[in-house]
Amino acid sequence: MATVDITRDHQLGKEKARERAQQLADKLAQKLDAKCSWQGDELTFKRSGADGCIVVSEDQVRVKVKLGLMLTPMAGMVKGEVEKALDKYLA
Repeated sequence: MATVDITRDHQLGKEKARERAQQLADKLAQKLDAKCSWQGDELTFKRSGADGCIVVSEDQVRVKVKLGLMLTPMAGMVKGEVEKALDKYLA
């Protein structure tokens, strides 16, 4: 089992960062058939073989993805995709 854990600083403010996290979650839901839900400032997502969360604060966003055994070999690719998505949505 592999874990991808990325934290990025932002200057969007909490509400705007939360909106962007929702956009990212919508993309995840569509692309990966993931189920997403908010609990406070934490957006959790789950699909077969992977689950994780996006935690939004005033000046940081943290994405943590736990990959199941079958997806572990793809950890590097998943990390790259998450970083690319964060660059896009937090710009």
